[in-house]
Amino acid sequence: MVVVGFGFNDIEVKKDSSFKGKVDIKSKVDIADVQASDLFLGKNKQQGLKFMFNHSIMYEPKFGHIKLSGEILFIEEEKKIKEILDKWKKEKKVSGDVMTMLLNNILTKCNIEALLLSREVGLPSPIPLPRFNINAKK
Repeated sequence: MVVVGFGFNDIEVKKDSSFKGKVDIKSKVDIADVQASDLFLGKNKQQGLKFMFNHSIMYEPKFGHIKLSGEILFIEEEKKIKEILDKWKKEKKVSGDVMTMLLNNILTKCNIEALLLSREVGLPSPIPLPRFNINAKK
């Protein structure tokens, strides 16, 4: 599968109050829907898939959140597209190899966006950042 498009449809960031002490950050990604999508690349029409996703980052105790929704477009062989759509229609699931590719692409884009958004509203970084420790053993 090849990614040919990615976009956000909805972005929500909220900081409810100031925090003190330990904050737990929980992240969740889910695929909301899968649809066939014809893509026109130049003069050629190619079959593709559109995956709609939701990514939520919750700061607990109820302190704030970041919610990102969007879609990611892939092109693939017609046979594979049919398999993916059939499984989605029957089970609302995506196979492991496709889900791995989806999640890696979604998390890459969403984590960068969430990092920037958290900075804008004063939330802690949703992903661990490297830290320097002068007292670390050699």
